[in-house]
Amino acid sequence: MKTAIIILAAGNSSRMGRPKQLLQYKGQTFLDIAIQAAVQTSFSPIIVVLGAYAKEIMGAHHYTRITFVLNENWKTGMSSSIATGMNVILKDFSDTENVIITVADQVHITSHILEALYQNFKSENKNIVTAHYLQTTGTPALFNKKYFNKLLNLQGSGGAKNFIKQHLDDVSSIPFELGHIDIDTATDYHNLINHQ
Repeated sequence: MKTAIIILAAGNSSRMGRPKQLLQYKGQTFLDIAIQAAVQTSFSPIIVVLGAYAKEIMGAHHYTRITFVLNENWKTGMSSSIATGMNVILKDFSDTENVIITVADQVHITSHILEALYQNFKSENKNIVTAHYLQTTGTPALFNKKYFNKLLNLQGSGGAKNFIKQHLDDVSSIPFELGHIDIDTATDYHNLINHQ
C-alpha cells in the first residue's frame, strides 16, 4: 500500500518571532529533523508544504527526494496546508492509498513513530491512526484514502482535529511519549536547548 507523507511547515511562527522551521536542535534545523524522519521510512512521496518564509527555508534545505510546494493561503491556517499537500498527492501520485500528516516542530519525531502508524493501521483495521500523548491525540496521523476528499476540503486553523473527533469509531492510536513537546515560543525553545 503506497503511503505518502505531508510535512506541514507553512506557518509564520508568530509567537516565536522568527521561523521556527530554521531553529537548530542537535545540529539540525527543526524541518531537517522532520524530513530526516520521513526519508528514513519506506514511504513516498514526501511533500513539504511551505508558506511564510518559503524562500529562506528553500535556501536552507536541499533534498532530492522531497517535493516542496507553496501554500499561497497559509495565513488561513493549517487546513489550507493540508489541502495543498493533498492536491499534489491526488494530482501527481494518484495511486497513494494512505497519507501521514506530520509537522515541523515536533523535534522528537522519528522514522519509527511514522512506521508505527502504518503498522497499527494494518493490524487494527482503522482508517485513521493518530499519535497519543498527554491525554490527547494529534500529529503525526495517518489517514486512509477513504478520507482524502475530507482532508482536501478542510477549513479553518485547526487542521484535522475536529474531523478526527467526528470519526472516533474509525480511529486507533499509537504512543508518542514526547509528542507533546512542540516549540511555539522563545521560552519553549530556550527550555528545549537547555535540556538537550
